[in-house]
Amino acid sequence: MENRIDKLDKKILSIITHNARIPFKDVAAQCGVSRAAIHQRVQRMIDLGVIIGSGYFVDAKKLKFTTCTYIGIYLEKGWMYEEVVKELLKIPEIVECHYTTGQYSIFAKVYARDNEDLKAVLNNKLQAIKGISSTETFISLEQRFKREIPITEEEEDIS
Repeated sequence: MENRIDKLDKKILSIITHNARIPFKDVAAQCGVSRAAIHQRVQRMIDLGVIIGSGYFVDAKKLKFTTCTYIGIYLEKGWMYEEVVKELLKIPEIVECHYTTGQYSIFAKVYARDNEDLKAVLNNKLQAIKGISSTETFISLEQRFKREIPITEEEEDIS
């Protein structure tokens, strides 16, 4: 199986990342190839791990999760990272978790129903995890946009 991502693959990615619900026949028409070719290339990119999921974006506020928060997490010791992440996975309000350089060892994105719910997540769940020495919380006032990385066909093939 070819491991390179070529210009056609990038064009397909550009189209489907802007509209994941677009029918393959429409992608094929835009790319000037058959629907079968689109299906095969998308499946190959899934198999290669280039495409790592598909789905819908959910508006958290419509589900009454009105507080979006970013939390910088300090660890007692850096080597505790793996064990702390295992515990963070058990907290459903945490929707993203990043191992970072700089001030924090971990940076997490959390959705809570309101400030009281956030307080409970912080005090009863997050700060109770062995290995976390402290946290710093940043409440998002508004998300202006969310997008995928830009994909341009002009760049050289990726292998």
